[in-house]
Amino acid sequence: MFPSASRTAATTAPAVSAPPGPAARPAPSLLRRAGPALLGYTAVRLLGTLVLLKWAHLQHRGLWPLLANRWDSRWYLGIADHGYADTFDESGFNESNLAFFPLFPVLVKAVAGVTPGSRASVGLVVAAGCSLLAAWGIFAVGERLYGRRVGTVLAVLWGATPVAAIQWMGYTESLFTALVAWSLYAVLTDRWVTAGALCLLAGLTRPTGLALVAAVCASSVVALWRLSRTAPVPIPTAPDRGRVRRIVLGAVLAPLGWLVYVGWVGLRLGRADGYFAVQRQWDNQWDGGKQTLRTMRDTLMYPSHPQLFLVVVSLVLIASAALFLLCLFDRQPLPLLVFSGALLLIVLGSGGVYFPRARFLLPGFPLLLPLALAIARAHRRVAVLSLSAAALGSAYFGAYMTLVYRGPP
Repeated sequence: MFPSASRTAATTAPAVSAPPGPAARPAPSLLRRAGPALLGYTAVRLLGTLVLLKWAHLQHRGLWPLLANRWDSRWYLGIADHGYADTFDESGFNESNLAFFPLFPVLVKAVAGVTPGSRASVGLVVAAGCSLLAAWGIFAVGERLYGRRVGTVLAVLWGATPVAAIQWMGYTESLFTALVAWSLYAVLTDRWVTAGALCLLAGLTRPTGLALVAAVCASSVVALWRLSRTAPVPIPTAPDRGRVRRIVLGAVLAPLGWLVYVGWVGLRLGRADGYFAVQRQWDNQWDGGKQTLRTMRDTLMYPSHPQLFLVVVSLVLIASAALFLLCLFDRQPLPLLVFSGALLLIVLGSGGVYFPRARFLLPGFPLLLPLALAIARAHRRVAVLSLSAAALGSAYFGAYMTLVYRGPP
């Protein structure tokens, strides 16, 4: 579908990581180069916020409560205020807040302790700030692989996805995406300890941190295997030994955050499967995708007037699977493919609630790379029209999701 993109990926994108080169710049230089991407991302999200503000005003509703203190935001604020529950009722009538990972509420509590304003306001500011870090990291990955223009388009596209309004709400998606983007960038630039440390933090942020763990660990195994094939025999050089230690340390760090929290929940509840029991209480468990396919069929085929929100969620899931095939065709680097594939496997294979699936896929920005490549190589007018249409569609749907759809996003 995008032959030029495939040729470029095959010739310029490394299989696992690339040695530091021109694209592996210091942070100040990378930030300067990311300026257009951050401005474009901010403009798209400001448009979405202004549309939401106007729509909310017509309904005589305030913008701040919509963004800072609804649905999952309340759960995180409750953890920041009161901590985690000591008991667990497996009857399913009182969901446990142990399902929510701790890093975001810990950050909110820490920042609120040294700044004025409510914790809800602090949570909103933290999420918005993390969204800019995420857009910067997304740009860094795109520029590293395909150049500055693709990186800019990729960051703007991430801000113009259908459910991108979540990025400026008191949710964890922006924090998690920032950690994912910079961890993957660290792998691509051979900074293994940094990649492992960021992956550890991602594992303390969302359960889908397991997808990033798979990406970092799989990439480290391949890097060690390749190093063993090229290292001097019989005695490797000191730089090779140092690189091996860094790779191993990164791989060891990567799963610790996820394992520590899941293990802590098990200890707190006095049962080895404690965290998974909590997830079952929330109706989240693995079924290989049966429930996803069943709900998708029921949403798209049978109702004469299906809910717009669920239709868009279904289309996002279908498009994400198709984009992953294009990512394979374009031969993206291994860490990006493993992360995107594992994330899709977790989200599509879950037998739990259906409505938040598009939100769960927000961190999967590598799936947008084929679109970013096509837009970046198109005529300037076509590129501007494509990004403008995406931004307007995201602004409308974000307001619809927040104000018209009555359930949580």
